[in-house]
Amino acid sequence: MIGRAIGNGFIVARDFVARGLVKAGISPNALTLTGMVITAVAGVCYAIGAGSRFGWTLDPYSDANAYLLLAGGLLILSSACDMLDGAVARIANRKTPFGAFLDSTLDRYSDFAVYAGIAVYYAARSPANVTFIFLSMLAFFNAFMISYTRARAEDIIESCTVGYWQRGERSAAILIGTFAYNVPVMVVQQAALPLMTVLRRVFYTKAVIAGKTPITDPRKGGLWLKIRLWRWPRMTLPYDFITAVNISWLIFAGIPAFDALRHWFVR
Repeated sequence: MIGRAIGNGFIVARDFVARGLVKAGISPNALTLTGMVITAVAGVCYAIGAGSRFGWTLDPYSDANAYLLLAGGLLILSSACDMLDGAVARIANRKTPFGAFLDSTLDRYSDFAVYAGIAVYYAARSPANVTFIFLSMLAFFNAFMISYTRARAEDIIESCTVGYWQRGERSAAILIGTFAYNVPVMVVQQAALPLMTVLRRVFYTKAVIAGKTPITDPRKGGLWLKIRLWRWPRMTLPYDFITAVNISWLIFAGIPAFDALRHWFVR
């Protein structure tokens, strides 16, 4: 499957780079801190140009800039640090409880940096776009609550990792929305859909506390569970399909070509 092939490729490449970093003496915590700082700089880029055109436009009258392109590049570097810190800790046998705590804590600051930057951009417009300021706040709140519900649940139950919109999916959505020049579409998606993961974790925890054993793998459940494709785990065909739908939304929803097509039919 596509997801399995991409996932295996990332694992091989990640571990290869991680072994080089271990030989160079780079610590996992240094990578974690570096990733957060890079994301903060990306947040500044969003604050300056979240809704502006890329620098390579040929329109001499556009508000062209390369800030979104720069933000996307910085987020790739930050995501690389986020993937590598755990791999370096594992390969170098330097896993510590504090390292895991620091990683999770700084991830929340990274989420805030992105959405705060986007909110600042829309607040600085004249007039300010209150709708997208609110949606940016809601998107950050969803990201925070996904992490919080897991952490709080795992104080009570053994594990609570259910839900589609885990950190990898959210980070990928931000990257794709950025490179597609579709930040508003990405903000709408992240303000709405991740809430479903928050609610699923709440209801899952409630069921486990009540002594029930919720079925988390649709392959072991009935038809109603199977047709909810967003509940399938990574590296399955239904998961790939839902991911393709989300990616298509980020790339195609609201782009100028669609607006031009709509105007052509109207006239």
